[in-house]
Amino acid sequence: MRTLIFRTTAPYLASLMVLFSIFVLLRGHNEPGGGFIGGLIAASAFAIYGIACGVPSVRRALYFHPMAISGFGLLLSASSGILSLFQQVPFLTGIWTTVDVLGVPVDLSTVMAFDIGVYLVVVGSITSIALTLEEREDV
Repeated sequence: MRTLIFRTTAPYLASLMVLFSIFVLLRGHNEPGGGFIGGLIAASAFAIYGIACGVPSVRRALYFHPMAISGFGLLLSASSGILSLFQQVPFLTGIWTTVDVLGVPVDLSTVMAFDIGVYLVVVGSITSIALTLEEREDV
């Protein structure tokens, strides 16, 4: 299904889907959503882009191998849990801090780091599966 209309609109649709996945990721702390749902939306965007433009163009757009993205997400999630052990609280207990960035206070937490790690794990693993299936279909 590589029609001209689909190939033309897929990059724009994929970009909007990735932006929406980041919105869902960041909204997930106060409302339903979060890293897993946002990761599924982003992986769907890469799958649509791969169907329209081909797997090599998706691999160029990702820059890193999808399993490397997944591995970094797993490392980020695990390290956010390990930080709580240094505070002598149970594993995966949320720790918050405030950092001033250009005079604006920004709240950071290990919960957000864990959620971003889950997002990256889901994006990397599901995108890797989708690209592998798409490559096999082309053969």
